[in-house]
Amino acid sequence: MTLNPDTSFAVKRLLMAAALLLPLTGCAAAVGGGAAVGVAAVQERGIKTRVSDLKIETMILKEFLVTEIKSLAVIDVEVYEGRVLLTGTTTKTKLADQAVALSWKADGVKEVINEIQLSKSSTVANYAKDTWITTQLTTKLTLDEDVLSINYAIETVNGTVYLIGIAQDKKELGRVIAHAGNVQYVRNVVNHVRIKDPPPS
Repeated sequence: MTLNPDTSFAVKRLLMAAALLLPLTGCAAAVGGGAAVGVAAVQERGIKTRVSDLKIETMILKEFLVTEIKSLAVIDVEVYEGRVLLTGTTTKTKLADQAVALSWKADGVKEVINEIQLSKSSTVANYAKDTWITTQLTTKLTLDEDVLSINYAIETVNGTVYLIGIAQDKKELGRVIAHAGNVQYVRNVVNHVRIKDPPPS
């Protein structure tokens, strides 16, 4: 079954509303339980940066709605330390370029990473698979005692996993990428995670 643009937009609006009701949890953050404020406090980026990221994300999504991009394409926004990760699908390169341009308009944006896929259609089966992949990877990272899963955000589109966040070191990042690659149905892993800055000497 193929989702038409109107159906896709309706689904996205419901997901967006849910995200706004839980403003400090993140839409695909690899986090276990706990209070939202507590989660933000122990993240490497801290509460102030987390709030700034949410503000940027809200501004970008508002621009997408005003320009009706959300009704013509399925584009998701993840913001981490002012770095905007755009994922999703569209049939037109022009729409992807427009999404990038609109993202740069938000105050506080340091980088825009365009990972929007050019795809003819999105199916319910693909969406369900991607959701399953994200859930499985989130669980794996949460249960791995050698990974601070709270510092990672995950997006999955058509079997490709996109990672963004802060790794403690290369070894931890290697474990995260390995976990992602070992999840069933994953076709590719794209890494946009940065390594934590070393403490001042």
